[in-house]
Amino acid sequence: MDNSKIGHHISEQFNKELEDIRNKVLTMGGLVEQQIELAVKAFTTGDIEIAEQVIKQDNLVDAFEMAIDQECTQILALRQPTAFDLRLLLTVIKIINELEIVGDLAERIAKMSIHLSSTEGKRDNYYEVQHMAELVKDMLHRALDVFARMSIENITDITGLDENVDREYSSIIRQLITQMMEDPRNITRTLDVLWTVRALERIGDHACYICEHLIYMIKGEAVRHLTQEELEKKVKGA
Repeated sequence: MDNSKIGHHISEQFNKELEDIRNKVLTMGGLVEQQIELAVKAFTTGDIEIAEQVIKQDNLVDAFEMAIDQECTQILALRQPTAFDLRLLLTVIKIINELEIVGDLAERIAKMSIHLSSTEGKRDNYYEVQHMAELVKDMLHRALDVFARMSIENITDITGLDENVDREYSSIIRQLITQMMEDPRNITRTLDVLWTVRALERIGDHACYICEHLIYMIKGEAVRHLTQEELEKKVKGA
């Protein structure tokens, strides 16, 4: 990892505090990635034990968020950081909030899988849902990698993937509506699938939000609400 922006303080303790926070964010991010992986597996296989594991682990995600937030707040109060250090801490607080929400969305998918297991007979393999899940997992993983490297060089490649996620989402929604129209008995099951793909679509959005926070951290510029084209120009410094 690139420590050039962190390991430059006269106080070695301050360096350690910032590095500790960054490592905890990445650990939390890894846990959330695992939550998504397990939740989708539970959904596509009907494995209730895996789903219950996801639900239980959400408490650990919440604990990470609270611990990191408290640590950032203490540093802000005691160190009174400025410039990049201040943006780093503010960005961390925003990122862990995004990760906590993603963890909640993974928990929702797990709960939907439990409900599906109790209502449906033959289980669909949900190939389209699996493909969409792979897209959003890749987005989140790459966003966390940007945070680890402290470089936004290829960050718009990640945000650009959200268009693919939205297309997948729209396609699946059309299929689900058709299924409900063809056979009203599918409505309960189809609504569970609908809420699941909606959760996946939201995970993609939160991966994009993390990227936007990282651009602020590195460049000191707010980029929320910009189009993809505007974002690309901003990152390139145009």
